[in-house]
Amino acid sequence: MSACVIGHITVKDEDKWAQYRAQVPATLVPWGAELLFRGKVDAVLAGGHPHTDTVVIRFPYVAAVDAWYASPAYQALIPLRRQAADLVLISFAD
Repeated sequence: MSACVIGHITVKDEDKWAQYRAQVPATLVPWGAELLFRGKVDAVLAGGHPHTDTVVIRFPYVAAVDAWYASPAYQALIPLRRQAADLVLISFAD
């Protein structure tokens, strides 16, 4: 069963966000994850959505999501992420 992580993001510091974004892809490699989409909200068609950006990452299996998130490589980026943006990360399994 594969899984996707979707991040809803509001950037607070563009420079720090760029640093964070540049480092995340390397943390995905050991887990066979693939960055599917990064983009800005074009329109909210129904309901409310407070964030401006979205990212979608596909993992080959559900356990890889937890392993990636708990990995030392990704955990080391969390302080930078917190300085750079407010976000919600959600994992979905198919």
